[in-house]
Amino acid sequence: MAVKILHPELFQGNLKKKRYFEGWYFKHVSNDLNHVFSFIPGISLSDDDPHSFIQVINGITGKTNYITYPVNAFLWEKNKLSLKIGDSIFTDKYINLNLENEEIKVTGRLEYSNIVKYPKTLLSPGIMGWYSYIPFMECKHGIVSVNHDLHGKISVNGSLIDFDNGKGYIEKDWGVSFPEAWIWMQSNSFMEHGTSFTLSIAKIPWMGRYFIGFIAFLYFNKKFYLFSTYNKSIVSYLNHNKETVDVSVRNKKYILKIRVSKNSFGDLVAPVSGEMSRCIKESIDSEIHLRLSDINNNLEYEGSGKNVGLEIIDKIFDYF
Repeated sequence: MAVKILHPELFQGNLKKKRYFEGWYFKHVSNDLNHVFSFIPGISLSDDDPHSFIQVINGITGKTNYITYPVNAFLWEKNKLSLKIGDSIFTDKYINLNLENEEIKVTGRLEYSNIVKYPKTLLSPGIMGWYSYIPFMECKHGIVSVNHDLHGKISVNGSLIDFDNGKGYIEKDWGVSFPEAWIWMQSNSFMEHGTSFTLSIAKIPWMGRYFIGFIAFLYFNKKFYLFSTYNKSIVSYLNHNKETVDVSVRNKKYILKIRVSKNSFGDLVAPVSGEMSRCIKESIDSEIHLRLSDINNNLEYEGSGKNVGLEIIDKIFDYF
């Protein structure tokens, strides 16, 4: 168990668990930004319908496909991220795709290079910091690759898509259920090569009560700027309307202001008590503007990103 905690990218569960889910989010953006595909391989161990799955999200059209497989079609390696579901393979260095249902067929191989890993220590083995060691949390989160370069092509319903020199990103979730309310945003499609940003704010149940927790980072010029509940950062502002979401977070040294301009949303399947039965909305083509300054308002970074992943459960705004 200790080894797993120190390596959140690994499969954290086992196939004997009940009311359990685990899923990895592999995002791919083409060099010209005209194609965005995310693939979510995972396992759902509910009482009524245990199965493994691969979810496909077309970030340009918003179309999603959810392809199910038997539980025993989910295979994994213990000491590294390597999953096999049906005839598709997912690793932190490449994916081989061979999947289809009545609506979609995807084949091909995409390779990853220049992979940037999220920093980890014994006390902070991942983006959840020391919360990684707390048992019985409803949902846990991991960052596998902050940013990497893509090489290869995939065929989607007979159309060949070139991802050479594109950008990729990998994260994951595991546990019993997604939170009741949250907001999540992510982009690594910035003008500045290698820049990446992720933020998640959620209502987290704990010991019969709850707290609002958040995790966030900006990676720029080979440096991480971390903003999270566990390092005593705060969300100083959160608001939204039909067009935009505005967030401001701060730690002891820096203030990060975020504005996301919303675009199209598609349906995404999310877990409840291990069962993939909740339908939420996700965008992968929104846009973002970031402004990072020190506490004296000296500018550290300002830039805009595209192909933003964005999930909003509106109830989260009730807590601000």
